[in-house]
Amino acid sequence: MNAPLLQLRGLGVSYGAVQAVHGVELTVNEGEIVTVIGPNGAGKSSLLCAAMGLLRSSGTLALDGVIIARPSVEIMVARGVALVPERRELFGEMSVEDNLLLGGFWRWRKGERDHAARLREVFELFPRLCERRAQLASTLSGGERQMLAIGRALMARPRLLMLDEPSLGLAPLIVREVLQMVASLRELGVSVLLVEQNARAALQVADRGYVLEMGAVVLEGPAPDLLHDRRIIDTYLGIGKKKQPALARA
Repeated sequence: MNAPLLQLRGLGVSYGAVQAVHGVELTVNEGEIVTVIGPNGAGKSSLLCAAMGLLRSSGTLALDGVIIARPSVEIMVARGVALVPERRELFGEMSVEDNLLLGGFWRWRKGERDHAARLREVFELFPRLCERRAQLASTLSGGERQMLAIGRALMARPRLLMLDEPSLGLAPLIVREVLQMVASLRELGVSVLLVEQNARAALQVADRGYVLEMGAVVLEGPAPDLLHDRRIIDTYLGIGKKKQPALARA
């Protein structure tokens, strides 16, 4: 059996004396979409930033079974991992096409000259970006900016794409469209680690899910099982008779 594409063991993140994430065990296998759901302040973004090497962490992180002793952005990018941050971090005064080309800069620096082919792939996935390729990024709608942020990350040809709250600030119809596109990334051979507060939308596209509360995993399993779990329904989906304060205390 192949080793997981990404494996976190006992991952912890602290901000001074405050421990934001502790003891997280998480795996993403090749070809999977895995989601991490939970309330605001649960440590979801800290988990992603630590996995990308943006934050110091304790525990171990392994890619393809190889432990990365000191994860850094440079190492993770070189090993085929990309992150789309919550704020998207686009260059508003640059065109859509130039933003995308910047996403492939690391490959260009290595001597890979396949940026034209990568652009075509992104434009096939997001036809709207092709229509707006000459527009400034600052003039795009919220949904289009999210598509651009994902497209820019794909220019680096990642094996694992980590997404931090891609539905944030988007209308429900646009959320569905963006997450359907995320689901289609399997066809490009891209695995996904998706952090989301919109539990229903995330579990509908994911293969497996983890529920994070107070920095710790309190529930995990196949996404369809979590979607129909009464604790998830009552706490996160808002259709139970009485919401429970937290799964950890259920």
